[in-house]
Amino acid sequence: MYTIRKATVNDVDTILQIADTTWWATYSAILEREQIEFMLAEIYSAEKIGKQVADNLQTYLLLEEEGTPVAFAAYSPRDENPDIYKLHKLYCLPQTQGKGYGKILINEVANKTREAGKEILELNVNRYNQAKSFYEKMGFAVAYEEDIAIGPYWMNDYVMRKELLCFC
Repeated sequence: MYTIRKATVNDVDTILQIADTTWWATYSAILEREQIEFMLAEIYSAEKIGKQVADNLQTYLLLEEEGTPVAFAAYSPRDENPDIYKLHKLYCLPQTQGKGYGKILINEVANKTREAGKEILELNVNRYNQAKSFYEKMGFAVAYEEDIAIGPYWMNDYVMRKELLCFC
């Protein structure tokens, strides 16, 4: 049994714990240890996540299994183009993979995107991340490649998009 709820600033530590666990499991095979440590410190600091949640810069959804948070997603309209919503983060604890929680969270974000009257959901995925095939199964397609500098490191990503049918 699962529930989904909007995260609050009281959930920042939980989000950080899920991110830390999933980043090591996900990226250890494709990124150096130093890069993972840097990215976690840079992207997942308590200050950054707390500000995103408190200032509603990104909406965080927590998926709880039997009352325990096991996955989260974060999304928002794109700054450059508010007609496109962006799924910024999607992480499920490794022990929950295969339970469909990633699909459930993507569908929830897609519903929120439609409710906002928007029809495009986009995400970035590392070009070497096996999650790319999962996103393709979820209806996303590669729109273009993007290389993003974060400190001394590069994120070599695909930008994937999914067109949503409007509930209009």
